[in-house]
Amino acid sequence: MKAGVERTGSTVRQGRIGADWDPENEHFWEVEGKRHASRNLWISIPALFLAFAVWQIWSVIAVKLNDVGFSFTQTELFTLAAIPGLSGATCRLFFTFMPGLVGGKNWTVISTAALLLPAVGIGVAIQNPETSFMTMALMAALCGIGGGNFSSSMANIHFFFPRRAKGTANGLNAGLGNLGVSAVQFITPIAIGAGMVTGIAGASQQLPTGGEVWIQNAAYVWVIPIVIVTIAAFFGMDNLPNAKQSISEQAMIFKNKHTWIMTWLYTMCFGSFIGYSAAFPLLIKSEFPEVNAVGLAFLGPLVGASFRPVGGWISDKLGGAMVTFWDTLIMILATIGVVFFLNTHHFIGFLTMFILLFFTTGIANGSTFRMIPFIFEAKQAAPVLGFTGAIAAFGAFLIPKLFGWSISQTGSANVALYIFLGYYGLSLLICWYYYARKNAEVKC
Repeated sequence: MKAGVERTGSTVRQGRIGADWDPENEHFWEVEGKRHASRNLWISIPALFLAFAVWQIWSVIAVKLNDVGFSFTQTELFTLAAIPGLSGATCRLFFTFMPGLVGGKNWTVISTAALLLPAVGIGVAIQNPETSFMTMALMAALCGIGGGNFSSSMANIHFFFPRRAKGTANGLNAGLGNLGVSAVQFITPIAIGAGMVTGIAGASQQLPTGGEVWIQNAAYVWVIPIVIVTIAAFFGMDNLPNAKQSISEQAMIFKNKHTWIMTWLYTMCFGSFIGYSAAFPLLIKSEFPEVNAVGLAFLGPLVGASFRPVGGWISDKLGGAMVTFWDTLIMILATIGVVFFLNTHHFIGFLTMFILLFFTTGIANGSTFRMIPFIFEAKQAAPVLGFTGAIAAFGAFLIPKLFGWSISQTGSANVALYIFLGYYGLSLLICWYYYARKNAEVKC
């Protein structure tokens, strides 16, 4: 018998998991499935956390570039913050199908290790103020690898859990993973203010105020964690034998209209979450230059990511469609509040309403992902989770670009916010009609 293969009864096992994997079987789940699923989930979470951190590095770096000798325009800075969103969303379109093709464990190892490319590349490029915008744009594009990892991670973890626990599991994986966005905005200012790796990472940079920073640390600080988690994924995760699917099998989702409806709804919440996360630090600096509060920008992504698991958990109890519907209504009211306090130039009100907006994106992120396993059968649900995440990730590009365009053309972010309000209004109607009303086509 080949090494690494064992036979238990009539079941052939490759490693820890056999072809009899069936989380819907309660006895199997309690005796064996739950511990394997939990182990894979708790390795997947830090891998996704690091992916989001690398993906959103530029939301913080872009704010600091001109302070250390670069001379980029406001539009170029918003573009650098937006490019990872474009490349990340594009990567997701392909990464969605990779767990089904090569195995969830295998792809987690490969895609997590690939985060070293932007982490090391940015650390080198950012130390020279003569580095061109195009080179910086390339480094920003490489960060899209982190964005792409979300779709493959969610498609992988989905298969490990029974339907009754998918909302909570997906919420934990995505929600705790999303905390990487907040972490990068919180940790980066600390990391660049300390020469923690000056012996190998280069010299410090001088600020106009006379201070000293090591801006390369913004990227280098993630290198060792990436290596550790890659090793953990290699030894601790599993490929599910019954989760393999060809491209043609997975592509069947595009014939189902609910794939496109749920993509619209998930873009409404996750697209907003990741787009606002990328733009928030620059937006604060642009709209309230007199308030030294860019360091508070991490609060929005922190709240949004923290409440994503709550959205999944509540939806497991109350139903994803109703939670999404009422949450979207609050989302609309919060956006109106942002516009009001922006126009009255009241920073505390603006910050409070934006944090409420982040809260609603987090709840809806969890509730919409809970809806998908109830709308689609198991084999379709995994690629749908990945595809909806792929399209929604374009929000990380479009929202910063819209804010940048609105500010450059009108001197205010109002026009962009009005566009978002229109989108949320349509999303409310779509959710109500297809899923939330009394005689809805699908009750979920």
